[in-house]
Amino acid sequence: MRPGPAGCCCRRPVRANGCVANGELRNGYVRSGADVAAAAAGQIHHVTENGGLYKRPFNEAFEETPMLVAVLTYVGYGVLTLFGYLRDFLRHWRIEKCHHATEREEQKDFVSLYQDFENFYTRNLYMRVRDNWNRPICSVPGARVDILERQSHDYNWSFKYTGNIIKGVINMGSYNYLGFARNTGSCQEAAAKVLEKYGVGVCSTRQEIGNLDKHEELEKLVARFLGVEAAMAYGMGFATNSMNIPALVGKGCLILSDELNHASLVLGARLSGATIRIFKHNSEYESLEKLLKDAIVYGQPRTRRPWKKILILVEGIYSMEGSIVRLPEVIALKKKYKAYLYLDEAHSIGALGPTGRGVVEYFGLDPEDVDVMMGTFTKSFGAAGGYIGGKKELIDYLRTHSHSAVYATSLSPPVVEQVITSMTCIMGEDGTSLGKECVQQLAENTRYFRRRLKEMGFIIYGNEDSPVVPLMVYMPAKIGAFGREMLRRNIGVVVVGFPATPIIESRARFCLSAAHTKEILDTALKEIDEVGDLLHLKYSRHRLVPLLDRPFDETTYEETED
Repeated sequence: MRPGPAGCCCRRPVRANGCVANGELRNGYVRSGADVAAAAAGQIHHVTENGGLYKRPFNEAFEETPMLVAVLTYVGYGVLTLFGYLRDFLRHWRIEKCHHATEREEQKDFVSLYQDFENFYTRNLYMRVRDNWNRPICSVPGARVDILERQSHDYNWSFKYTGNIIKGVINMGSYNYLGFARNTGSCQEAAAKVLEKYGVGVCSTRQEIGNLDKHEELEKLVARFLGVEAAMAYGMGFATNSMNIPALVGKGCLILSDELNHASLVLGARLSGATIRIFKHNSEYESLEKLLKDAIVYGQPRTRRPWKKILILVEGIYSMEGSIVRLPEVIALKKKYKAYLYLDEAHSIGALGPTGRGVVEYFGLDPEDVDVMMGTFTKSFGAAGGYIGGKKELIDYLRTHSHSAVYATSLSPPVVEQVITSMTCIMGEDGTSLGKECVQQLAENTRYFRRRLKEMGFIIYGNEDSPVVPLMVYMPAKIGAFGREMLRRNIGVVVVGFPATPIIESRARFCLSAAHTKEILDTALKEIDEVGDLLHLKYSRHRLVPLLDRPFDETTYEETED
């Protein structure tokens, strides 16, 4: 779950490519004066590049929440809260049956164990839409999945399985970016052979007797894939962040963290004991530079001593926003103020860049400019675990100081082989072009799916190259309604609300995959269009209409306002 920043409905302006002089900025697309004139004349325009830092167009859109929608969303939460207090009153006097955990009568004088008031949201709001989460699947999480059907007879407090299986549900929620999560093919065959030789578990830590030759092979391959001196693999992606950040910084150090960072980064920062300051996400990085300046000028509070270290924490792709970090600007500031940079590429590794090497390759940057390169094997590689790459001195230090390295059980050998085989395929070292084709297919699917949703009139957040596609739902009643309606149409989606997002920015989050064919995407888009009309979700006031005579270029559009 990702902590959502507080703010009003106009927290995010529509933005793209930074400041542009003598031009027009609308709906996340940058036009120069000549482009505006050409568009007015019915000619095709293209997205422009941003200054000298960027070697490619960088295009993000975060359309403002319509005022009426924002007001109705607040009213909706207000009504739910009032009814929640009413139902708590009825439960207190035993007029309504109480399903949630309560203190025993003989312990009423003890300090509360369940923090009753803090669970108010769970009891009265989450339970109404709980059927949209934790749905058990019984197949490979590929382009289509099979889901166990379940029913609730007590308003989602408990579920019973009917024994039926919903077959062939289009999977629009798994992080299977490159389509390697499958039970056939080279990855499955290689993992099966390793399973036969090594078994499933290692039953020891890497420092004791759990360091296999396969682990060494994997780490050398990861280092070569990333273009760094060395790398280390871990058994859990979340713990890769939460257990390694405390090993890198501590008391007397300063962490500058993006406001939208994942919970694993937030937890790691808190466990470190370092001072934490938050900067605004992708806001031309004025906020980050101000914090860096203040840190250099004023030093630590009270003592005014210089900070021992300053560590900047960012992600490649932000999994709730679909946003891509403005890495060239972050690196420029990091060099200017002599700070360290920790980059979490959980969602971007494999999914961005011409050869799938992540956000560093996407921007054409040098991996040596990133001090700590972190990523996971759970998404593009269809496996489990995480890694950290960087200088050999850094990796040698973490091998002896990281809790995740010292105390955690080693990666399972079949999982290691899955990563090795899929990564070798992406690098083209398996003698095929399958990996390159998967990276290209994902990019094409991403641009096509995003463009079609915008043409339909939905508000879509994020970067045009991000395979994470948030469709804004806003109102609490529509969170559950959207998820249920899509499942009725045999499409599995992820819906997200508070506290994983800001309270008025509930959304459906689609994750594209190279395994999705155009027919699958068209089927999903058709159903999304129908559900959008049914639930009145087409809030966008800036629709993009494709030009009929345009060449095949995903960056050329004509813009209209409703």
